[in-house]
Amino acid sequence: MMALLPGWSVARAIVVLGDSISAGYGLDNPDQGWVGLLQAKLKPTGTEVVNAGISGDTSAGGLARVDALLDRYQPSVVLLELGGNDGLRGLPPAQMADNLGEIIRRVQARQAKVLLLGMRIPPNYGKRYNEMFEAVFPELAQRLGVAYVPFLLEGVGGNNGLMQPDGLHPNMAAQPVLLQRVWEKLAPLL
Repeated sequence: MMALLPGWSVARAIVVLGDSISAGYGLDNPDQGWVGLLQAKLKPTGTEVVNAGISGDTSAGGLARVDALLDRYQPSVVLLELGGNDGLRGLPPAQMADNLGEIIRRVQARQAKVLLLGMRIPPNYGKRYNEMFEAVFPELAQRLGVAYVPFLLEGVGGNNGLMQPDGLHPNMAAQPVLLQRVWEKLAPLL
């Protein structure tokens, strides 16, 4: 059994509510993505990691799905990895903030913790839009009191050796990097 740090308790379940980055888009085996690696890391503790990532999902899609996921799995932690597709579609950042905020409130109402995974979008959307988009994540984390990773793809995005040819999705070599970025913030929540 994995040795836990003092003060840790074993989570019942961790739900990853995300999009293609969590779903393992473009990988030969989606189970080899960062969510699958997290499951393997936590398996000795008896924690179930539920990958509720759907490629193409938006914050509105996540909001529509969150209650059913909370009812079914009763997680102690939810990793919220949504928003990238909102940005890529040019949706209003305020709408994304409202959706993500409501997801966080619903998770917190169930006495579960949230780890918000921040995202950035390519610069071709313009400086003003990008700044408004990126500001959503730290503002929500502060206002709603949740842990967050400022940019999940830090050190990965823009690195051709770690990205798929589409330039949007991390490749197999990037998955341990993503796991480490998440683990640094997740471990204190457990």
